[in-house]
Amino acid sequence: MRALPARRIATSALCATFLLGIAAPVAVAADHDPAPGARAAAVPAAAVRAPVPEADALLAQTAALADVAGVLKPVTDLLTAALKADSAKLPADDATKLGDAVKEAITKATASAPAAPQTPAAPQTPPAKAPTEPKAPAEVNSPAEPKIPADPPSILPALPGAPALPAPAAAGRVAAPDLRADALKALQGSVDSLVEAAVAGDATALGTAAKQVVTGLVDFVAAVAVGGALPAPNLPGLPEQPSDVPAQSGSGG
Repeated sequence: MRALPARRIATSALCATFLLGIAAPVAVAADHDPAPGARAAAVPAAAVRAPVPEADALLAQTAALADVAGVLKPVTDLLTAALKADSAKLPADDATKLGDAVKEAITKATASAPAAPQTPAAPQTPPAKAPTEPKAPAEVNSPAEPKIPADPPSILPALPGAPALPAPAAAGRVAAPDLRADALKALQGSVDSLVEAAVAGDATALGTAAKQVVTGLVDFVAAVAVGGALPAPNLPGLPEQPSDVPAQSGSGG
């Protein structure tokens, strides 16, 4: 009867040893395992939040290209429809619809253009003064002439019709030519002529207006390319761009 309790004690001890062998590594791993926050802190923040180099400049260039694409598509749609029309005549509704799409695209591209930069005006050289001749001595007993102040008053009343003076902040600075705005304005004028010729069915006028529209598109693309928003092309064999074209700041457009 005494062997049974000893057997039970041995069995209980064996089970306890078995359970301890399983739980001990888990407990040790739990003691040495860092918390989730500690693991996240171990990852360098720069590796997770590293910004794209020159992202702002690239976004401005992307916006400029989007403006070019937004204008090219409706203008080329109008050109294609007008040049393929029977007897060079487009229905008035179709011509108006295509023309309005071009006008909307040009208005959007004009609104997204960056402001023209201000460049310092060239200093003006004051005119050379001729030497003054010495005055003859005044006669005795002659009344003295009234003296005229050398400098006029600093504030003079404005004369009727006189041009307004420039604001102090804008004095000495001249706006650079806005090539992009000029190109869009000229393109809109040639598109209006194209729509008018297409509705009238005038093949000669349509051909002339179509050439002007194609040239206007090229001028617009060139104005965006040299305006400072896009990088210079580096395709081998391309001629170098003129260096005297004033650069303009870029938005997206």
